[in-house]
Amino acid sequence: MGSISSVRVARIPRLSRLGWLMGLYAENHARLQALFDPASLARGRHDSSVGDGLDVCVDILEQHRFTTELRLTYAMPDPVTGEPDPSAYLRLYNDTRQAEATHCYVGRRWQDAIGMYPPPLEVIGHRMRMNTFLGKWLEYLAEQGHGAGTLQRTGEISEGLAKTA
Repeated sequence: MGSISSVRVARIPRLSRLGWLMGLYAENHARLQALFDPASLARGRHDSSVGDGLDVCVDILEQHRFTTELRLTYAMPDPVTGEPDPSAYLRLYNDTRQAEATHCYVGRRWQDAIGMYPPPLEVIGHRMRMNTFLGKWLEYLAEQGHGAGTLQRTGEISEGLAKTA
């Protein structure tokens, strides 16, 4: 029959790493809002217990008009460091419906994971890993039965905790 004529290949647009990260932020905001609705919580500590021995702490560090800053952690410290492990510091941008994990502690700090002066691509990669971890953790907490209905306000937060966010 002859030669094959040129084949048209449909191009699927590629999402940049930054675009992918912004998508994670939007997904995590929806998950977090559905789970605990942090924008409606008062500043202070809120605990969620579902009877599995892994109580969750939601520390509302600051409430602003368009942002909520919080720490999500289990009520158990790392035996070596004394830090709650795992824990994630989150900033919710309520007007744009984005939730960003700004710091995570899962056995080590970001400086230990990527160094003090990482190149920009390494920073984006680290943020992608943190926010992917956050999304999976929020899914797990929902599957375990945690939610706004299981939250109890249990007290104030220390000033030192609020200043670390």
